[in-house]
Amino acid sequence: MVIRGTAGHVVDDAQRVDSVRTLREFPEVGLNVIEAAHPGPHVTQDQNLERGPMTFIRRFDHVGITVADLDAATAFFVSLGLEADRKMAVEGAFLDTVIGMTDARTEIVMLRPPGGGTTLELSSFTRPDHLPGSPAAPANELGIRNVAFEVHDLRAAVDHAAVNGYGLVGGIGEYEGAWRMAYVRGPEGIIVSLAERIEK
Repeated sequence: MVIRGTAGHVVDDAQRVDSVRTLREFPEVGLNVIEAAHPGPHVTQDQNLERGPMTFIRRFDHVGITVADLDAATAFFVSLGLEADRKMAVEGAFLDTVIGMTDARTEIVMLRPPGGGTTLELSSFTRPDHLPGSPAAPANELGIRNVAFEVHDLRAAVDHAAVNGYGLVGGIGEYEGAWRMAYVRGPEGIIVSLAERIEK
């Protein structure tokens, strides 16, 4: 695998990867590099059974969305308040193996809410060409339909998105006096669910 950052740093899978250095220089993808270079111990089936159900997952790490215009999609989510890491390019044997393609190359940006937490990964492929998605997909189309965020002021967030050309899918709904929620049709048809807790 070859990973290139905007500052020109390169990590190649022919090298021995130092965990601390990799996480410091490539925090967005360092974990993947480390796991590829230092595979964990073999776990037997009996050991898996002892863990019990749903104990393989340690935490919810990120959600990935593939887009054609990485800069425009990044700008949209940054305008809502997410914080973006620097753009990274990923290519090589590791990427090809994981995604099941040959000679692939993608650029990614990781975005996180203020204070940390689950991240959003935006990815745009330079190789191979993108396949068309469903930019006008309705809420009942099969597949991942929305990415959701809690906001401070729903009306202000909706108005801000509208000024930038991103309108509502439907309207602003209220659930049992506890939440207000709206779907915004973001860049490339991504449905972004915005929700505001109603203070009592």
